[in-house]
Order: sequence, then C-alpha cells, then structure tokens
Amino acid sequence: MDSDGAAPVLRVDSLTRDYPGVRAVDTVSFDIAPGTVHCLVGENGAGKSTLVKMLTGALEPTSGTMQVLGRDYAPANPQEARDGGLATLFQELHVVEELTVQENLTLGMEQSRFGFLVSSDLDRRVVETLKAIEPSIDPKARVSALSVAQKQIVEIARAASSGASIIIMDEPTAALSEREVERLFGVIRRLKASGVTVIYISHKLDEIFQLGDMVTVLRDGKHIATQPLSEVDGRSELIEMMIGRTVFQTYEPRTAVTDEVMLSAEGLSNRLLKDVSFAIRKGEIVGFYGLIGAGKTEIARAIFGADRVSGEIRFKGAPVAASPKKALAAGIALVPEERRTQGLFTSLSIRENIPVMNLRNMSEAGLYRSGLERDAADDYVRRLNIATSSIDKHTEKLSGGNQQKVVFAKCLFSEADLLLLDEPTRGVDVGAKTEIYDIIRDLADAGKAVAVFSSELEEVLGICDRVFLLFDGAVQEEITNGPDVDIAHILNVVTGGQGAVQ
Repeated sequence: MDSDGAAPVLRVDSLTRDYPGVRAVDTVSFDIAPGTVHCLVGENGAGKSTLVKMLTGALEPTSGTMQVLGRDYAPANPQEARDGGLATLFQELHVVEELTVQENLTLGMEQSRFGFLVSSDLDRRVVETLKAIEPSIDPKARVSALSVAQKQIVEIARAASSGASIIIMDEPTAALSEREVERLFGVIRRLKASGVTVIYISHKLDEIFQLGDMVTVLRDGKHIATQPLSEVDGRSELIEMMIGRTVFQTYEPRTAVTDEVMLSAEGLSNRLLKDVSFAIRKGEIVGFYGLIGAGKTEIARAIFGADRVSGEIRFKGAPVAASPKKALAAGIALVPEERRTQGLFTSLSIRENIPVMNLRNMSEAGLYRSGLERDAADDYVRRLNIATSSIDKHTEKLSGGNQQKVVFAKCLFSEADLLLLDEPTRGVDVGAKTEIYDIIRDLADAGKAVAVFSSELEEVLGICDRVFLLFDGAVQEEITNGPDVDIAHILNVVTGGQGAVQ
C-alpha cells in the first residue's frame, strides 16, 4: 500500500535480467501508485530499456516477479502485456499514415462478419476516448495530414481506449515543439485525472520536475531511489543520483577562436529558410538555437548540400558545391539529427561504421586493408571512450550515447575541418552529454570549426561561443555568449515575441 492506502497499480520485485557476462538489471524493486505520473530516469546503459522490455513482454526476466493491480503479471509478448493492461508509446510512432484516425484507433481490434468489417461499439468507444483526450482531432481525418504531436495523441487514445491502466511513454517529446509539448502535458494530466497511470521516461529533467509525481532512478542496472519529486532538491540532486556526481554545464570563454573565417553564408533561402546569413570562424563553436521548425536542421542540410537553397555558401574562401559528396570532399561533415536512420549503419559493427566517410584511407596500393580498419576503430573507441566489449559489436546494440560517439568517430575520421552537429545529444543521458561536450570543445581547440544546431537552450549556452537565434526560418539575432546573457530575451526572440517578460 502507498501512503494514502491505495494498492500499487504495478509492483516490481527483485527483477533481474542477465546476458552472457552482463547483468543489465540487478534485483530491481519498486511500486507505482495508481493515477500518477511516475518518471523513470537514468543514464543510457542504466537498465531503463531492459526494464521496459520486461514490463512489455519483449524480454523474459532471469528472475524476479511483477504484479499489475495485485495480480501476477508475466507477459510472454507485447500482446499479452496489452491484454494485461499495459500499453507502450515508443519514440518511433506506430501509426499507418494512409488510414484515418478512427481506423488507426481500432487497428487490430476490428470486428468482422462473413469476412467483412462491421461497425461496432468499439468505434463509438474509441471516438469518445479521443474526444475526451483531444477534441480538436477529427476521427475522419487521414493520419498523414496530422502533426507529429497529433499522431502521438492518436497513439495515446488508442492505448487508453484499449482499457490500459498503465501507459509507458518513452521520450515522447523528442520531436515536439514547446507548444506541442504543453499540449501533450495537458493530455497526460487528463489521463492521470481519469485514473490512468503514466510511466514517463525522459532525459529532459525539466520535464520530469514539471510533470512527475514520483521518480525512480536507475544506475548501472540497480535501483537507486524511488521517491516523490517534491522531495528531490532540484536538478543537481537528481543528476547526482543518476550518475553519482554533480554535473554542471557552464560556458567558459575560449582562447582558440581565430579571426579566420572558415565558412560564410549569404542570403540562404528555400521553402523554409528566409535570407539566412552568418559566418563561422576557425576554432569557434557556433550555435543555432530555435524551437522545432525554426529552420536549424534546414540550415545544416543546406551547408552540407543535402537540400537545394538559393544564396551563396563559401568554405575556406571557395564556393561549396551543393552535394553531400562534394561537401565531404571539401572537408565538411554532418552529424545528423536522426542517428539511427541517417548517421549509422546499425546492422554493421563499430569497426565497419567508422571508416565509411573516408574509405580511401583504408586502402594501400588499391587494396582494402582490414588491418587499417581495425586500427582506426581501436583508436577512436579509445579516444572517444566508446563503451563496448568489442569493435565488432553491431552499433544497434550500443546505448544511445555510444551510438552518437560512433557517428562522431565517422566524422572525425573523414578529416573534416567543419563539423555540423544537428541535435548532438538528443536522447542521450547527462553523463554521455558531458563526454560529448568535451569532445566538441577538444575539436574546436584543435582548430576545427563546429556548428551546433540545437533546440536545447542549456546546450548552446553551455558550449557555444556565439549563438544565432532562429524563428520561422530566419536568423533573428546573434548573441555573444557570456555571464550576462539574458535568457528571458532569448526565449522571447525564438518564440517570435510571445512570452516576453512584461
């Protein structure tokens, strides 16, 4: 029983999961109260994903037990988990774009007669559920016409209409704007008010404090704490529980910045960008900060030649040809926003991924040398502190932070002088973030130019020397970083004047 006498909706008792030579989850025990937002936090590799896979029936525990609403719970697969009252929303959306909202809500639960689909009470129930959660979404609308946030709400409505008493949300705001995040939070609060329990997983600690009732912290596969967020003394205490030390990202003025312009852009324009101009100097870390949809990714892709754009881009004084191949040849490399689909060959090993942007360095006398490939992988695994048991491990089996380090290794091996980093720490825990920030500073100190495209203000103010503020596809203002930066003013600029301090 919890403090108000209610039986837990979920009880985890001594849950353990072993892999050969590794204990991923180590005798974890905690309870979750009904009708709460229960946050699950920890570094990548702390055991969160393995724990969720056991909760959802994707993995079988090595030992330990689970109970849902007082009943033994041991799902053999995700369908049994759903039947047991537990639904999951993953980072990747699982909607069918060509179907309507209502068809998505009933997908897999349809009723038929003589081989034909027939309307049923289910159709009415799912529409009523959607209306209660978000009445602005038309059940007859095609899902392809919805925003990412609306598609997410469709998935939430599907889970709620299935009778789920627990909904797990894994990094649900990763691709949402601030306005969409607020809408999602409203949906979550309405679910909570209706008695649904939400297990909320996020690396954005401000969201944890804003939304959560309770927090469970995992570290190295072990349960560190479960306690009310009202009793946690801010971000620093929570971070210390997560990684065993306090981490602060504060900007320190750098001396490596030169007056030599590495890249200049004049009047970049396309379907979103509007007359964007800027310059990046050798040894400098420049930030492009804006909310989702402000144009930061489009600027990165324009520089890399992945998107057509009017205007002029010059690198080391020469025009840049509009193609990724020619950008790489000139010395420009991109760490893309979506590492799994755009930055890595996840079916290949670390060793096979690192050289792909500079294969000529793997050849001698026209022959590919596997020994050179192995030496390069060993070197970058050591230099970037990539946590792995072997360079032959497939990158799909690495944690998010270590996957991102492999993407960095690919770009460094390309011998690029300008690195474009689009959301370089998205979905990465605070410990890995610190290591990635150190890598970025070391690159700039070595004379590289680095552009960081981020929707996290704390990130750009922690590492960037200058920051370009974006709104609606345009550079609204340039600021020089330092102790006197006015955060309220920055937020006012990137929201187009809304939210100004009165």
